[in-house]
Amino acid sequence: MTIARPRQIDLSATPYYHCVNRCVRRFFLCGKDQQTGQSYKHRHGWIADKLKSLSDSFAIDIAAYAVMSNHYHVVLRMDKAEADSWSWQEVHRRWRQHFATTPVIVGCYLKGETLSKPEMGLEDEIIETWRERLYKVIKMWLP
Repeated sequence: MTIARPRQIDLSATPYYHCVNRCVRRFFLCGKDQQTGQSYKHRHGWIADKLKSLSDSFAIDIAAYAVMSNHYHVVLRMDKAEADSWSWQEVHRRWRQHFATTPVIVGCYLKGETLSKPEMGLEDEIIETWRERLYKVIKMWLP
């Protein structure tokens, strides 16, 4: 029986997690397709570059990875302390590297517009949500 990810991940127990992602319908991620003879080895570099890019933006270190013909494994280390050390601006900068939209309230704050107390609270809530998503596997892929 599968277990929901929020119940599987407990950073107080360990910051390290092994994740696997598989292709569907026997499609090839990398390597050579024996039926068609087509090679997909060039994708290995794409995947390695993407993992590096994500690791540079998120407070998630890649301890190890292996790219196979139709799946990959990655061992991740989530670093909450690093994410907690980031300023408001740093959280925003890292978030924007992968997600294009910025809520209106955050845009107003960045322009230097004066925000009301409730608006400031909402803006703080948005940034803290982003901060959490930048270090937790459970939320890291959700915009």
